[in-house]
Amino acid sequence: MRDTLGPEGIAGVVVVFLAVTVVTLRDPVIGGGLMLLVAGLALIAKGVAASTMRAFGLK
Repeated sequence: MRDTLGPEGIAGVVVVFLAVTVVTLRDPVIGGGLMLLVAGLALIAKGVAASTMRAFGLK
């Protein structure tokens, strides 16, 4: 994972995880919604990246 994301990417993942954890401790329902939101955004980003790679003929 370090090779793909780099130090900034790993730091970003940690910050997002901590932010969702803080919100979840305050209100679990809102925290659950945020987790679903982050998971959905990750799936969208993965789809866009895969589509771009195919467009360049790399995969």
